[in-house]
Amino acid sequence: MATIWNIDPTHSEVQFKVKHLVISTVTGAFKKFSGSIEADGENFDGAKAQFSLDVDSIDTNQADRDGHLKSDDFFAAAQHPAITFKNGVLKKKSADSYSLTGDLTVRDVTKSVVLDVEFGGIMKDPWGNIKAGFELNGKINRKDFGLSWSALTEAGGMVVGDDVKLHLNVEVAKS
Repeated sequence: MATIWNIDPTHSEVQFKVKHLVISTVTGAFKKFSGSIEADGENFDGAKAQFSLDVDSIDTNQADRDGHLKSDDFFAAAQHPAITFKNGVLKKKSADSYSLTGDLTVRDVTKSVVLDVEFGGIMKDPWGNIKAGFELNGKINRKDFGLSWSALTEAGGMVVGDDVKLHLNVEVAKS
């Protein structure tokens, strides 16, 4: 029988980084998200994973920029309130290394993506709950998902880079 591990949002974070003016990096996060892993007990090789991000919870520490990201120029949050990852499968590469392949959907555009996963281990917390930790990293091209807004500087440089780095620290609780 499969074991369900649910994301503990209190001990997890979903971040992204994108180049601004090609010279600096802007970091943002999604503050509301959920997801789970369906595994064979505590064996994560072949486990199924899925998650969902609340687009309206985007936070780059700058309200005007957050508003622009929620607009039709980028995520179109009113029409597309969630970013989803479905059909994910973890594949063990070494003792603490996995790959996660699945379908990422942004603005109704779905593409297969692969994330590198570092397994942090399994631990029982002080209240008797069994937890597992994962750090996930990857990179996508925003234009592949219809996030094509762009502007050029007077010198011809891009305002927003195309590559978006993804970084997730996830703690899941065995249910």
